[in-house]
Amino acid sequence: PIVEAFVAERGLNGAALVVVDRDDGVIHEDYWGEFDEDRISLVASSSKMITAGVLLRLADDGLVDIDAPIADVVEWGAGNPDVTVAQLLSNSSGLVGLLPDPGYGPYICQFLAEGALQDCAATIFTTDGDDGDLIPPDTQFRYGGAQSHVAGAVAEAVSGKPWAQLIDEIYVQPGGLDSLGYNNQFVQLASGFEYPEAFDGDPSVLQATDNPNMEGGAYVTAGDYAKLLLMHLRGGNCDGNQVLSQAALDVMHADRIGEVYGGDAAPGIGYGMGWWVDRARGRITAEGAYGSVPCLALADGYGAFLVSEADTATGNELASLLYDTIEQTVLAGRP
Repeated sequence: PIVEAFVAERGLNGAALVVVDRDDGVIHEDYWGEFDEDRISLVASSSKMITAGVLLRLADDGLVDIDAPIADVVEWGAGNPDVTVAQLLSNSSGLVGLLPDPGYGPYICQFLAEGALQDCAATIFTTDGDDGDLIPPDTQFRYGGAQSHVAGAVAEAVSGKPWAQLIDEIYVQPGGLDSLGYNNQFVQLASGFEYPEAFDGDPSVLQATDNPNMEGGAYVTAGDYAKLLLMHLRGGNCDGNQVLSQAALDVMHADRIGEVYGGDAAPGIGYGMGWWVDRARGRITAEGAYGSVPCLALADGYGAFLVSEADTATGNELASLLYDTIEQTVLAGRP
């Protein structure tokens, strides 16, 4: 009833909500408006935790040390010789973040479907156009921007595989996540921070690209994203296959910016790798600009994925109406 009333009041095209439990799997799944189990949505920054997982999987496989300078594994890394994968994924690299200027000129290639991820990352890391705006790594939280893009290029370089193949091998095939993919919709669909209506659940409207956007280019059904949340609750196991180690998950979930340099993402909020950390409640989230809100209550063993096709404020407002109800209902249903 909460979602139904909100969708009607705001005139949304619909929404989806899936609640998962570590032991019992999917315990609630519902759809409103144009949404059903086959609806594919762009999830903007809810992509970040998926991207981070690829790097942590490659670390599990011994292909990259997330705490070593990326200059050790990519030639163009010499442009910022001290920056590590861990700093990139925790928005602590010292590169320019997404705000206050999302269209920051020296990094604009991250939003273009043309070109290649490797070339774009090399441009970002070696340009002298950002020289006056850089700060030392692990000194300040600067959310978003090109940092995830560079990390994705490192993943391609150390694995010798294009991003689409990494997504297929790490997530799609082992986890049965057939709807999951990446593209770069921002300039193609002229989308800023509001959902691009032209997508309309159909990834085929986007041209193929070798330069997918790492921080905001994923698309997926609500059910497949919920499988990822279950994987995070089940020690990295997805559909019976080991995707990530528990050690890798612990790194992603931890409040790295608080632990490493006493940083804050917002008052009372820390950040791990792809996850915002609510320090008071112990809840982690990975909300996106298009109204998607994944959340995990790790200690209590449950999570939820809420997706609307709107904007950040709308998604977060609806999520705020649901957090307590979901928690009370899940916990009340246990022995």
